[in-house]
Amino acid sequence: MPSTVRRGPRQIWQAMIWSLKGLRVCWQLEASFRLEVSLIAILFPLGLWLGHGAVEKILLCGSLLLVPAAELLNAALEAVVDYICPDVHPFAERAKDMGSAAVFVLMLNVLLVWGLILGFRWL
Repeated sequence: MPSTVRRGPRQIWQAMIWSLKGLRVCWQLEASFRLEVSLIAILFPLGLWLGHGAVEKILLCGSLLLVPAAELLNAALEAVVDYICPDVHPFAERAKDMGSAAVFVLMLNVLLVWGLILGFRWL
């Protein structure tokens, strides 16, 4: 049976409001997120300036945007884990460590992308 959920401008608007609320909460509660966004405010324009051609610009800037996206997911995961399991539990600790590791891997991706693109140019 087809879904009867209406999708239109009002629902898109509401989804945007919820997303902005999530960004605001993460900005208020997560120092890591604030630092990452601050670095992106510097590095994104630099990536647009240093990138030669559209592909390099997309790689330099796009790699940056993945980090705060993962940070948002990690913060959500940590909030749910803390709510469900307020005591220290090995599974809860493992989940939180894995979320943190995902952010770290994407930070390494930024270093790799920027290093390869700019490194080959300057060497």
